[in-house]
Order: sequence, then C-alpha cells, then structure tokens
Amino acid sequence: MKQKIIKKIVAASLAATFAFSPLVSHACTSFLLKANDGGFVYGRTMEFGTPLNSKLAVTPRNYKALGVGVDGKPGTGLNWTTKYAVAGMNALGLPVLVDGMNEKGLVGGLLYAPNTAQYQDVAPADSANSIASTQMLVYALTNFATIDEVIAGFKKIKVNRSVVPSFHNQTVTVRMTLHDAAGKSLVIEYSKGELLATVNPTGVMTNDPLFSEHLNNIGNYANLTPVEKAPLVINGTNYGPPSSGSGLHGLPGDYLSPSRFIRALFLSKSAPTNLSSTQQTNTAWHILGSFDIPPGAISLSASNPYGGGAGGVETTEWSVVADNKNMMYYVKMFANTNVQAFDFKKADMNAKEIKVYDLDRPQTYIQLN
Repeated sequence: MKQKIIKKIVAASLAATFAFSPLVSHACTSFLLKANDGGFVYGRTMEFGTPLNSKLAVTPRNYKALGVGVDGKPGTGLNWTTKYAVAGMNALGLPVLVDGMNEKGLVGGLLYAPNTAQYQDVAPADSANSIASTQMLVYALTNFATIDEVIAGFKKIKVNRSVVPSFHNQTVTVRMTLHDAAGKSLVIEYSKGELLATVNPTGVMTNDPLFSEHLNNIGNYANLTPVEKAPLVINGTNYGPPSSGSGLHGLPGDYLSPSRFIRALFLSKSAPTNLSSTQQTNTAWHILGSFDIPPGAISLSASNPYGGGAGGVETTEWSVVADNKNMMYYVKMFANTNVQAFDFKKADMNAKEIKVYDLDRPQTYIQLN
C-alpha cells in the first residue's frame, strides 16, 4: 500500500511538472540522415532566450502519467500508463521532455510555434480525453512505436488550450516532429483548432510558419546544388567563381526559421549516404554546427514571442544527435564541447521511477603532451 501511495505521488509530481514548467523561447532546427546499414540519425538544436538548465530524464515502462485537462490540473485530462521507456531532454531541470527517443527508435521533439499553433477547443465534458500541449511529446514517445501509430493515436485524442501559470498564464504553443526506426517522418501541428498530421518527405523541421509554407518555399531554391558551377563564358572569356562553394551560392545563412529550414534541408540531403549509422552521427554534428547561435547574435526584447516575454540573449542551449539503430542518444551542452552519450541498451527500462542525469560537466580535452 505504501509503495502504491508513493507511486501516485511521483506520478502526480510528474504530471504537475508537465503542466506548470515554463517553456519559453524555442528556436529550433531538426533533420534526419539515412545510413547504409538500415539506420537513421536525427539531429536537433534547442535555442532558448533564458537558461534551461536541462538534464537528461529517463521515464520507464509502466509508469502512471496524469493527463492535464482543460482546467490545467493533472488528472483531469487523459491519464495513461507508459508502454515504452523514453530518454530525453527536460526543461529547467524538471522532467518535461522537449526532445527524446523511445526504446523502439521513435525520436523527435517539440518546437516552438507561437505565431501559428492553436489547439482544439475542448469542452470540460471532454477534458478526460485531452492532454496539455506540453505533454504531446511524452504522450507520443511513451505510447507509440511508429509514425502510423502516432497519426492514428492523435486522431483519437485532443490537445487542449490549458494555460501554464508560470508561462504568463498562456498556452504553450508548440509543434512536434517525429521520426520512426523505418525512417518515416511526421509533423504534428494544431492550426485554428484543427489537428494537422503531415507525413514529412524532407525529414526537416523548424519553427513558424506552418509546415506547408516551408514546403512551398523549397521551390524558391530549386537552383541550389552541391555540384560546383562551371565558369560563365561571355564572348569567349571565362568568368569563374572566386572559390569552391558556387553550387550552394544563395543558401540562406541567417537565423530566421524559413532560412534555417532551407539550410538544414540542403545540408542534410547533400550528406553522403554510404556511411554507417555510427559514422552518420559525426555527419550530424557537423551539420548542427551550421545552426549553433553564437552568444549575442540574437538579442530578444521582452515583447518578442520567441523570448517568452522574458527577453534576453538567445543561444543554442544544447544539441542532440540520436542513432535509432544502435539506440544511442547523444547530447552536447552550450557550456562546453563535450559529447555525452546515453546507451539505451544499458538502461533499466522497467525501473520504478524517473531517473535524471546531470549534464553540467566541466570542459575536458585530450591532452597531447
């Protein structure tokens, strides 16, 4: 009896965390790489305007989760028992997953979309079949193994507009990107109160605008190619490019979401496919370097929605690479260049409680002399 009471308390604490943690400025970029061994490697950055103090949290199987209902209270929404174990990044040191991978290789994250996301208008009578927007990822990863299962599952539930007191009593407006072990990708959005579940042919996702607008924008860059351009010939005289890189001349290099989408698309699709999953993790880190925001490059005012009303300097708080064949989840924090690794094969998937790993480690170097 005592163990049951403790388990209920922990479950309530987890659900309360999902409900009340302040998720603010997400300016994120994600992509998927194909390997030659049947595996896929996912890469993602997390940008924030205020410190996240993220840790890696592992949620086991058969864990009781309380859905947050329309009133913002744990337990008044859709309650569920986790089917699959999940490891991922929390926010503000709390078990709120904004990125993660489950034991079946389903991987993805939440990306901030304050200008487009609008969830379903759920009546109090339907609250028990709904979850809060902050629970979208943890619900998907703990319940489903494939993209098809996610689509079918989210058609059966609703995401309500419950507010988070610590987030200025506002709804946390996010979209979700997911990839399964077979390499199928999905974007889950809510626009004007309607669910938009779109299979993603690009494997790439960033923030606003709507995903359909990102896809429409691709045609504007149809001229880009990783193949070097031949010199322009005018009246018998050659005018060649000043250096290599002429094929991708015009690739947007700023930090706007549409620009990051195009950059991630061309860099990920230009990556070699004759590498193993382990080798592609290195490719992913190199691509992620193109989205690392140097401190001071983006200064947010308090009125900017991507600052969550807090303002501040936006930085790449952390980057993630996940190998869903070898079941490895790698993290690199802003404070240093160390890559920290979580091995699903060594984890206790049937633990009785959530385990949290502190990622605040000192910078280390390989000494040469």
